[in-house]
Amino acid sequence: MSEPGMEILFGFHSVVEALKAGRRRFEGLYLFKKLSGRRKDIVMAAAKTAGIPVSFTDTRQLDALARGGVHQGIAARATLFPVFREPELMAQIAQRQLPFHALILDQIEDPQNVGALIRTALCTGIDYIVIPKDRSALPGPGVSRASAGAMEHASIFVVTNTASTIRTLKTHNAWVAGLDAAGSTLLHQADLTGNLVLVVGGEHKGVRPGVLKVCDFVISIPIKSPVTSLNASVAGAMAMYEALRQKIVN
Repeated sequence: MSEPGMEILFGFHSVVEALKAGRRRFEGLYLFKKLSGRRKDIVMAAAKTAGIPVSFTDTRQLDALARGGVHQGIAARATLFPVFREPELMAQIAQRQLPFHALILDQIEDPQNVGALIRTALCTGIDYIVIPKDRSALPGPGVSRASAGAMEHASIFVVTNTASTIRTLKTHNAWVAGLDAAGSTLLHQADLTGNLVLVVGGEHKGVRPGVLKVCDFVISIPIKSPVTSLNASVAGAMAMYEALRQKIVN
């Protein structure tokens, strides 16, 4: 078991990106003793650069470390991923000179969805990712692996009350857009320029009514199918890329 304040990262991309990001302290790196090829070379080089000791072990120990997760012959013991809180979010925004884009994940519980959204957020230039502390998949080994290590480079803020956070973001001249199948504004018609906060809801109920209520407008994505909704990570990705497109053309 990990010591308090420590966790086990597993999988090639999670471990390598965490080493590159340099935001965690590593106590050990564990490789399958028969691991070979390019991946081994990359991990060994990253570990050497970071000054991390490497131990070679068998699949039994790696399976135990990863607790059944797909580790690809690579695991590491590291400090917890550093998350920020709401006061730090507002302080950073207050110091910005350029418009900002933020993404709020409203009680998304599936680590695969959270990981995919974090990766897309980085790819589309989202500056801040906000996650409520309750009923959410929080940053950890599973989310890191689902993001293919992208989480290790992200600025993630964990907040207590999503609606309250949105109200405070509005004081920084941000427009807040919620995603919902019943939204009155179609995605391609929405103005997503300037300071923008996108809110993506959970897998089962979407954005909560109390959170939608404090959004400035609600966006829907046209669907031409008997299926009535998109996966949370897909809907979020479409909205983030539309915001990036508008940022580029404007």
